[in-house]
Amino acid sequence: MTEYSRGAKGSFVSTGAQKPVYLPFVPNLVKLLNYTASATPAQSGIPRAYWDANMGQGFSIVDLYNATPALITDSVDVNGISTFSAGLSLQYGATKQIIGATKADPIVFNVTAHGYSVGDIVIFEGLYQSATTGMPQISGMPFVITAVDDANNFSINWNGNQSNYTALSGSPTGAFVKKVLYPFLYVPGVSFIEAITTGTTTTIVTTAPHNMVVGQEVAFRITNPWGTYQLNSLPNVALPGSPIYGYIVSVTNSTTVVVNINSTGYTAYNSNQPVASLAGMQLPQMLAVGDVNTGGALITAGSDLYPSPLVNGVRTINGPAINGAFINNTRQGFIVGAGTAVGDAGSVLVGAASDVIYWEAYFIEYTSPY
Repeated sequence: MTEYSRGAKGSFVSTGAQKPVYLPFVPNLVKLLNYTASATPAQSGIPRAYWDANMGQGFSIVDLYNATPALITDSVDVNGISTFSAGLSLQYGATKQIIGATKADPIVFNVTAHGYSVGDIVIFEGLYQSATTGMPQISGMPFVITAVDDANNFSINWNGNQSNYTALSGSPTGAFVKKVLYPFLYVPGVSFIEAITTGTTTTIVTTAPHNMVVGQEVAFRITNPWGTYQLNSLPNVALPGSPIYGYIVSVTNSTTVVVNINSTGYTAYNSNQPVASLAGMQLPQMLAVGDVNTGGALITAGSDLYPSPLVNGVRTINGPAINGAFINNTRQGFIVGAGTAVGDAGSVLVGAASDVIYWEAYFIEYTSPY
């Protein structure tokens, strides 16, 4: 009865914050051993934890050191151990009302108890202050959060200090934001464009991490109102019907790349779009084409793309990469939360920063009904 049961084990060094563990399956049983807390017993230390799917998401049974310190048992009822599985389409967190947004560069959004962190990816909807004003120009684009001012305010990399943008205030009807839970299901994927600098090479700034590498082949989808439409892959004047592509020649940071296309004399990029012209307008995009983003590396045994690709230093759950523009970056596994034991607010399930934690995870195919 265990033909399809699976198991895995490993370790990590805690940062004190919740820790995702990526697996090729979704476990229904997880065990933790905090080596550091076990080796040096101290009050509030959690040396061992246990989670079973029947407990529900976010729970855990733990061993805990009291003030003596003697070992007792307790439970974590919030932010314990939970599982996750990214699907074939995007999944989102709770929809949150936008209270206001500044007409500034960058835009700062006011959302009560947003719960976001720097690096989270969010999508906006609505953003109308009135029927003809507001910031709907950026609705539908994924944005990386670049700064968190406090529990109620965060920033994104977009210039809202332009003539066609109006500050939001008074919790406008229909103005919402939600977090993209697993934003990079396929990489490098499609990126939305925040800014373009023309010249003998072309610099592209994206609204969220592009996941590109040097050598990646790219194409552009930019309608005329956004400017720099000359970057579009079609038409090819020399070879009608044959697309024109560019190559990434350098990666400045996670949201900026330089492409080898000489754009001298091209129309300037224009993110200052009038609200009245947005209906039906396509958002400006850069997308990967051609082979998988290897940066020129061959896909062979022993390479980074064999047996499975690395994305941001983490292996995907797939087999060897195949030639094609996108890597399937679906994620699944479990999360060790930073919840505290019911009887000890000073305890932390995931441990303190630098704690060494060993884990075991299982998917048990057969469960006795008795």
